[in-house]
Amino acid sequence: MTTMSKGLQLGDLVLLYSPDRKTYLISLADGGKLGTHAGEIRHADVLGKRYGEIVHSSTGQPFVVLEPTLEDHMMKVRRLTQIIYPKEAGLILIKTGLRSGMRVIECGVGSGAATLCLATAVAPTGRVYAYDREERFLAVARANVERAGLTHLVEFKARDVVEGFDEEEVDVVLLDLPSPWEGVPAARRALRGGGRLASISPTFNQVERMVATLDAEGFVMIETVEVLLRHLLVRPGKTRPFERMIGHTAFLTFARRALQPVEAPDEEEPERDFGDPPLDGARGREV
Repeated sequence: MTTMSKGLQLGDLVLLYSPDRKTYLISLADGGKLGTHAGEIRHADVLGKRYGEIVHSSTGQPFVVLEPTLEDHMMKVRRLTQIIYPKEAGLILIKTGLRSGMRVIECGVGSGAATLCLATAVAPTGRVYAYDREERFLAVARANVERAGLTHLVEFKARDVVEGFDEEEVDVVLLDLPSPWEGVPAARRALRGGGRLASISPTFNQVERMVATLDAEGFVMIETVEVLLRHLLVRPGKTRPFERMIGHTAFLTFARRALQPVEAPDEEEPERDFGDPPLDGARGREV
């Protein structure tokens, strides 16, 4: 991490924000240059600056020098596959309770966007075990994790999920697979009692089979949700939603491992308790 009293140094990661809202993620290198639609930026011109300051391109356009967030890293990874979006990643962290010091298995690493999120959550003492059967995906994910400076928290393994995992008593398992139900037996064996599982699937058919398998394998608190995010175009007197949005990306299924079988009552499934109703902020009353 840079000592900001000295300004940015070689190897530091920087997000450059252009006048027309485009962003560029770079690692400062000796002699490095970034070509943009608004001119070229020399890395040497960024060295010594602090986050929040301005650097000018070769055409005189001002770029703001910003510190990259986890979202920036996730959205800027080199991709060979579809990535997990921050809107899903955030809910995965909350629903699984993943935090510093925990151990988590990720199966179906893809381009490594979720790996970045998991590694950040378990830092500085936790561990991510990232599995994928495709060596080319592991290579890309490894490079993306290295770029973010999180390599020391992640162990990559080339293996098909049906062969099982090496780890036991882990806190969380994340499955991002075309056939996630194939990973449920391995996940159950790897999870500690009460450990949490999260699964990502784009279609209803996948979700149906996944939930049936989780139920058969003795998991409890099984639920599936979809997260939609809509941005607003904010202007005085005419604020409205943007016409375009990222609509459906994935369904998220969550479950927890029970150590003994749970006999369900032979009756219609009861409605789930989603907690207390929201309050009207102005009057403090239920709505």
